Amino acid sequence: MEIKERVNEEINKQINAEFWSAYMYLSMSAYFESEGFPGFANWMRIQYQEELTHALKFFDYVNQRGGKVNLMPIAEVPTEWEKPVKAFEQAYNHERKVTDMINNLMDVAIEESDHATKSMLHWYLDEQVEEEDNISNILDQLKLIGDKGQGLLMLDKELGQRQFVDETQQQE
Repeated sequence: MEIKERVNEEINKQINAEFWSAYMYLSMSAYFESEGFPGFANWMRIQYQEELTHALKFFDYVNQRGGKVNLMPIAEVPTEWEKPVKAFEQAYNHERKVTDMINNLMDVAIEESDHATKSMLHWYLDEQVEEEDNISNILDQLKLIGDKGQGLLMLDKELGQRQFVDETQQQE
């Protein structure tokens, strides 16, 4: 069953958004590294890796369904933040935007009666709940800590423990 043209177009937009997300998180990783926060940098670099796997899951899905992947230019991402909490606020707001985009994709799949795409998108909907929750928890901690160096260093050490797991492969 070939993917419908409108669904294909919308997924191509999502692929671009996922690659942009990856690029943004890699930029945040570079920022944190330059500011002396290797744990924050690690956490963001893993986010970068996750976003790449999300993009490639969409990429593979389009190809599997006989569609055409159309890679578009990736828009510029920010490179500086006033302080760590500002980077995580941007990350949280961005993930909420991505959730809206996934919801829109689901709406398109429903309108087009594309049940296979609806099924595939359930994984992304669940993933977005997790993404928003993880960043929200870190953001809450950063707001409690404020600009206190000792608290930032403790959180930095904690976030340095995160390891990459390709969850897109565990689902299949």
